[in-house]
Amino acid sequence: MKSLLILVDSVVSIYIWILIINAILSWLIAFNVLNTSNRLVYSLLDVSYKMTDPLLRPIRNFLPNLGGIDISPVILILLLMFLRNLVFEFLAPTMF
Repeated sequence: MKSLLILVDSVVSIYIWILIINAILSWLIAFNVLNTSNRLVYSLLDVSYKMTDPLLRPIRNFLPNLGGIDISPVILILLLMFLRNLVFEFLAPTMF
């Protein structure tokens, strides 16, 4: 069971990093630092969108329109950290 908790923690941590990378890539594209006509940039952006968009879409639909500011990655990161801490709070004391 301890190994399962470590695996869940690792997967959540990796997903949080993917969310951060996705946000940074979108900023770099918005400020024309990266060009989406580059195949490598396009494929990295496509993979990151496909991995993050299914969880970000419901949050974006729930939030009001804030103009050009998208805070859905921040909300999802906070939710993932809360859920990870909640799982460790309830399951970790019984294992040690």
